[in-house]
Amino acid sequence: MSSSGLKFTFLMPLMVACLMAASASIFHNDFDITWGDGRGKIVNNREVLTLSLDKASGSGFQSKNEYLFGKIDMQLKLVPGNSAGTVTAYYLSSKGSTWDEIDFEFLGNLSGDPYILHTNVFSQGKGNREQQFYLWFDPTADFHTYSILWNPQRIIFSVDGTPIREFKNMESLGVPFPKNQPMRIYSSLWNADDWATRGGLVKTDWTQAPFTASYRNFNADACVWSNGASSCKSNTSPSSASTNRTWFSQEMDSAMQQRLLWVQKNYMIYNYCNAAKRFPQGLPPECNMS
Repeated sequence: MSSSGLKFTFLMPLMVACLMAASASIFHNDFDITWGDGRGKIVNNREVLTLSLDKASGSGFQSKNEYLFGKIDMQLKLVPGNSAGTVTAYYLSSKGSTWDEIDFEFLGNLSGDPYILHTNVFSQGKGNREQQFYLWFDPTADFHTYSILWNPQRIIFSVDGTPIREFKNMESLGVPFPKNQPMRIYSSLWNADDWATRGGLVKTDWTQAPFTASYRNFNADACVWSNGASSCKSNTSPSSASTNRTWFSQEMDSAMQQRLLWVQKNYMIYNYCNAAKRFPQGLPPECNMS
C-alpha cells in the first residue's frame, strides 16, 4: 500500500470519531473522587471531571464499578504548557499483592516538547512490559479518546480508534494474562519529577500550578462484577439481550494491523522487547512471537 493510502487508512477512525458525537457521561453516576481535598471536581452539568495538582497535593478518582472484561473509552485533555514533572495516570487495576493492571500514563513535558504516552500490563503482580509512544497530535489542545479493549484473548490499547498496542493471551507459553481478577478504573494527576521527565532531570515548575487535566464522555461496554458474579452470562459467553458485546471476541483485522504497525514504526520510542540488557536471562516469552 502507498504511504498516502496507508495514511488515509490510518486517519479514517479519527475522522469517524470527529464526526460522531459521543454520548455524554454523568460522572457522578460512574465515579467517586477519592483524594485531593477538593482538587478533583465534577463540572459542566456533571459531564466533565477535572483533576488538579499543586505543590500541596494532586488528586484522583475511581470507578464505582468493578469490571471483568470490557471496552472502556474515556476522552482526556491533558495538562497544557510546561507540564514537566507531572503524570496523568489512567488505568484499570485490581487489588492485592498479585494484582492485575492495564496502564495509560501520560508523562508531562517542557513547553514545545511532546508528551510521552507510557503503557504497561501487569498480571499477577508482575509488570515490566512497558511500551512508550509519542502522539501524532497535541493532547492538550482538545479532548481525545483513549480506549482499552480487554477480552479473554487480548488487550488492545487505542487512541481515537487507532490501535497502538496489542497484548495477547499467551498463557500457553507460561505468560500470565489478566482474566480472573475484576478491576476498577482509576485516574490520578500527581507529581513525579523524580523520574517522569528525562529521568528526573527536569523538575516541576510550581509557578505554573495548578496543573489541570480534564475528562469527559466515559463509556464502558463491559461486564460489571458485583457480589462475586458478572453481569455477563458467563466469562466465556457474555451474550446479553440488551448489549451487543462484539468486543468480547474481537480480533485485530488487517486494517487495524496496518494502523498498529504505522503507529509503532513512526511513534513508538520504547519497547521492553527490545531492551535485552534488562533481561539477562532472556527476553520474556511473548517477545519472541511475531
